[in-house]
Amino acid sequence: MSELGNTADVAVRLPAMRVAYNGGSLDETDLAPTWTEQLQAWLDEAIAHGLAEPNAMVLATADADGLPSSRTVLCKGLDERGVVFYTNYTSAKSHDLAITRYASATFPWYGLQRQVHVRGEVQKVEQAETAAYWAERPRGSQLGAWASPQSQLVDGRRALDTALSSIERRFRDVEQIPVPPHWGGWRIRPTVVEFWQGRQDRLHDRLRYVDTDDGWRVRRVAP
Repeated sequence: MSELGNTADVAVRLPAMRVAYNGGSLDETDLAPTWTEQLQAWLDEAIAHGLAEPNAMVLATADADGLPSSRTVLCKGLDERGVVFYTNYTSAKSHDLAITRYASATFPWYGLQRQVHVRGEVQKVEQAETAAYWAERPRGSQLGAWASPQSQLVDGRRALDTALSSIERRFRDVEQIPVPPHWGGWRIRPTVVEFWQGRQDRLHDRLRYVDTDDGWRVRRVAP
């Protein structure tokens, strides 16, 4: 079949693709007292079900002109202060966050017909907390953080391999590789955390924890 034929076939199939969401429901009485406890509970269920990368979340940012970008990062911290991920502070996402100070993130648990959306202000993670997480990273990941000029243009894969080889030689005799000065964590401090449960006929359940002047409140919104 020609390439055009393949493309046309896909175009025909896409509108007809359907998935019936019948995995459960979400009522206000089902929720934990705090968004942190509820998110941890759903994360535990995603882990128990063997979902791939259950702590993966799609991070959305915007630059100074309002141009949005999204990418998948891994949640490496969760408590009442917010959700944490780590990255290069010279990366495109970090530049966006430094300018706007806001972000959103979505945990897409397709296998459970669920998702959780978090949005709010961001702040850098304290150096001591970053260092504690860094110490748990595999050595290869530590070397990669030193070697990669994240988000910058590179002249082919060989440039990355050469940079990694140079870093490996640099730290060959170093047992504890230090945290790069350009690397660390960001914490999203949410003002809204939405829990989404797929339902039949696209009448999904959407319950939000909203930070108000009177404390956190739960609100239901239409799908």
